[in-house]
Amino acid sequence: MKAFLSTLFLLSAITCVKAQDNYDVSLISKDLLPYASSVVRNEEITTEVRDLDNVLLHVKRAITVFNKNGDEDVEIGIWHNKSRIIKDVKGIIYNQYGKPVSKFSESDFDDDNSHDGFSLFTDVKIKHYRPLVTDYPYTVSYEYDVKSKQTLEFQDWQPNPSTGVAVEKSSYTFISKPDFKIRYKEVNIPSKVVIGSNKDGLKTYTWLAANLKAIKYEPFSPLRIANLSYVKIAPEKFSYGGIPGSFTNWKELGMWQYEKLNAGRQVLSPQTVSRMKELTGDIADPKQKARKIYEYMQSKTHYINISIGIGGYQPFPASDVDQQNYGDCKALVNYTQALFKAVGIDSYYCVVEAGSAKVGMFPDFASMDQGNHVILCLPFKSDTTFLECTNQNMPFGFLGDFTDDRLVFACTPEGGKLIHTPKYTAQANMEQRTAAFTIADDGGLKGSITTNFKGANYEDRDHVIYESAKEQVKDLKKIYPINNLEIESADLKQFKTAQPYTTENLKISASDYGSVADGKIIFLANPVNRLNTPLREVRNRRNDVYINRGYTDEDEITYTLPAGYKVDTRPKKVSIEKSFGKFESSTTVNGNKLIYSRKMQLIDGTYSKDTYQALVDFYQSIADADHDNVTLIKGN
Repeated sequence: MKAFLSTLFLLSAITCVKAQDNYDVSLISKDLLPYASSVVRNEEITTEVRDLDNVLLHVKRAITVFNKNGDEDVEIGIWHNKSRIIKDVKGIIYNQYGKPVSKFSESDFDDDNSHDGFSLFTDVKIKHYRPLVTDYPYTVSYEYDVKSKQTLEFQDWQPNPSTGVAVEKSSYTFISKPDFKIRYKEVNIPSKVVIGSNKDGLKTYTWLAANLKAIKYEPFSPLRIANLSYVKIAPEKFSYGGIPGSFTNWKELGMWQYEKLNAGRQVLSPQTVSRMKELTGDIADPKQKARKIYEYMQSKTHYINISIGIGGYQPFPASDVDQQNYGDCKALVNYTQALFKAVGIDSYYCVVEAGSAKVGMFPDFASMDQGNHVILCLPFKSDTTFLECTNQNMPFGFLGDFTDDRLVFACTPEGGKLIHTPKYTAQANMEQRTAAFTIADDGGLKGSITTNFKGANYEDRDHVIYESAKEQVKDLKKIYPINNLEIESADLKQFKTAQPYTTENLKISASDYGSVADGKIIFLANPVNRLNTPLREVRNRRNDVYINRGYTDEDEITYTLPAGYKVDTRPKKVSIEKSFGKFESSTTVNGNKLIYSRKMQLIDGTYSKDTYQALVDFYQSIADADHDNVTLIKGN
């Protein structure tokens, strides 16, 4: 009886969704308006698996936008290629009273290559449409079908895909033959799946979300997967690019990738195999052999995205990369594996969700759509080493903040398994700076700055170091907040040691750095590393405090004071220690030398939401201390 009532309620709710065609903004419940830049008025998504190579996706969606922050919520982007065909695109734009003001169809969409600036060729295109409406509020209603020839991955359902989006009604229905089995993962779903069958005897899985309030954006919030709602679906049996397969866990999925997509694609010419053996012939340590080969690969190849046919998951053959000297992440990892294999070094092909946010694989839910990048793992006995194969300048064994500290999916001869990439701690992510300045009696500043960047901070100057000298000066002037800054010389170098680091040596000058009046010189004690933007207050915070990556900054600046001047006032000593970080600064005087010292450390982790106010106060105290002045006066 309970199951029957649940099904009846769900069918009634969906009927109401389908009947809705009045998009007058005044009909939106006031309960949904707080923090909402847009409201999903009605969404119906249906995935129907007709066969292993025949899937129909139907999307129908209506969204009301209240301000420019919600404009991106009604942008429509639909990717397609030869195996993913778009059909029947149509839409209507309504004013705030729910009256139609214009229509659009597929002919109004831009159809662009999925171009990212480094793709050589790709058969993936994106149909894109953004309504050019500035008269808020407005509503966009649209629908389309997509026919797909694969069943390896299915579109997630995300009724509230980002903060600032409220939901009146959203439903997702998955339809298949009774013998087509799926697994699903529900995250923050208010009502669980209802499983039934339709009039044709097909099995249905239906999810419904209604009256979801917008999630307020809060600084230092956990990753969006912690709060937003979505459902992921994975098949047990599937077809992808004409290749069949089945899996229920990571081990089975990894075995399919290893045996069906990667196998036989690591063949190298005898000449290349001999070259690798010659290159490493006098090296006994396997790790040093790997370093030599990795640096060879970096010097020989460059990264270009390639996506043709099943290229989305299958790497191009190593022999092709060896001849053409380019490849995408999959091809370059596969090629590097082949080079290692030539000298007897084992390695794992690893799928990862790359990005500065640390998003890892779900341990309890295997699916092919949880990664966007591929890296390489060397499982040495003494330590596990990871390699980024798409960057010609990356040090051996260094990942940086693009793929660090997360679970990745490794494909091995024994099947798939999840392994964790290295974490760069707050102590390791170091920016150490020393400066020696002279203050002239006219307020001018002159001297040198030496900075070392370590850990994840190693890459902090990557956007500068490979520029021309002229462009380096432009970039550095934007980095350092010194008025009237002139950079007389800049020397940046990277050292690819076991613990890589970058050095920056500058000679600088700045006229009128200190203000001179009435026999006094007043200047900022900290000209090089100030916190200028304190955290904003958040009342009634809902989220825990999440610090994604920690770091440590250490600065010491020595000023030589002008003859005839002495220190009248200087910044007070500050010392703050919290669970999430610490800060200390001090100023000492020794003869004609004034030494300013500063250390700030932020420690990554998840903290109680009640901690946020302490974090706000922490940042404010640092900002205040960073803007303290030194006053010099004439005297003996």
